[in-house]
Amino acid sequence: MQCKLINHVAATVLLLWAGSALGQPAATVASASAPSLGGLPDYPVAPQQRAEAEQAAQQGIPVAELSANAPPRYTIKRGDTLWAISGMYLTKPWNWPQLWGMNMAQIRNPHWIFPGQVLVLTVANGRARLSLENAQGDNGIPTVKLEPSVIAENLPPSGIPTLNPALIDPFLTRPLIIEPDALDKSPRIVALAPGRVMLTPGDRAYVRGALGASTRFDVYRPARPLHDPTTKKIIAYESEYLGSVELVSPPQGKDGVSTFKVLSTLREMGVGDRLIATTPRQYLNFTPHAPASAIDGQIISIYGDMQLAGKNSVVALNRGAENGLERGDVLAIMQGPREVRDTTLEDKPMIQIPARRIGLLMVFRTFHHIAYGLVLESSEPVQVADHVIQP
Repeated sequence: MQCKLINHVAATVLLLWAGSALGQPAATVASASAPSLGGLPDYPVAPQQRAEAEQAAQQGIPVAELSANAPPRYTIKRGDTLWAISGMYLTKPWNWPQLWGMNMAQIRNPHWIFPGQVLVLTVANGRARLSLENAQGDNGIPTVKLEPSVIAENLPPSGIPTLNPALIDPFLTRPLIIEPDALDKSPRIVALAPGRVMLTPGDRAYVRGALGASTRFDVYRPARPLHDPTTKKIIAYESEYLGSVELVSPPQGKDGVSTFKVLSTLREMGVGDRLIATTPRQYLNFTPHAPASAIDGQIISIYGDMQLAGKNSVVALNRGAENGLERGDVLAIMQGPREVRDTTLEDKPMIQIPARRIGLLMVFRTFHHIAYGLVLESSEPVQVADHVIQP
């Protein structure tokens, strides 16, 4: 008996919810024309990415755009990431659609990248193409032979993510950022059970404020305001997650007090803390790409109250969805111009050292005015106030 082990890796699945690389709403994203693989859904592909990939599929890419150490054959394995594989083959890993386009004829949909697939690099007439080794079963999905006594069952989604999940997973499950207006309007804990000073799991909390249709909430305490470096205004609050609660009784009495049960606590929770409706878990997979429009922002904080950031650090930017940023955008980190004294001259004048690129980051979560990014690489320590622009 043969059983195809379908390792579902939706390498660009967030395009379905976040819109295309052009910043379009999800409803306008063109659907991939290729049929689904193994009965799995065929997620949409942004029109611009499809056009780039089709061109690359027809022509290949110039050898000059290949990484110097691009391997002639590579077997995809668990633990690989889309970013790492792109960087293995391309000098500009954010041009991922070209990597997809190089093998469009065989990898018919970029959302499916499986451990066990073997990539084969062919170079001819100054152009390079990437294809799958033929002996891998239909659609390049690895085929595994099982003994008759083995019962085959569908595997849960697993495979190659865009980034290392361990680095960003904690940031995808909580809001992190609370907009000033949302904080003002959010329900708040106004009282605890008699004799209680802090809440523990199982305790009752009494809450005032509009709940909407939600019954489960995360509890936050604003940790610190984030200021825009230019306007100096507070654009959001970086929140401190305290735990979760569940509605037991809807608003009652003349003051509209609701009763909640504490489900979990990570930190002390008490009077004055705010409730934000629990949001669905974010998906991990998305496509690395250059921003569709001009971006000029700044790093406004380094997560964890650190003074300097390096590879695998998480940073907050003063640009968000309102400015066209979306998940998967790759940005260059620029060290701003600085003044130093020229000690080689007698009068030791001050001179300006020009700005230069010191690293790359990828946006993995966006809010209205804020975005979070993971530093992918850095040649020097990254600091607050460093600029981010198109790569």
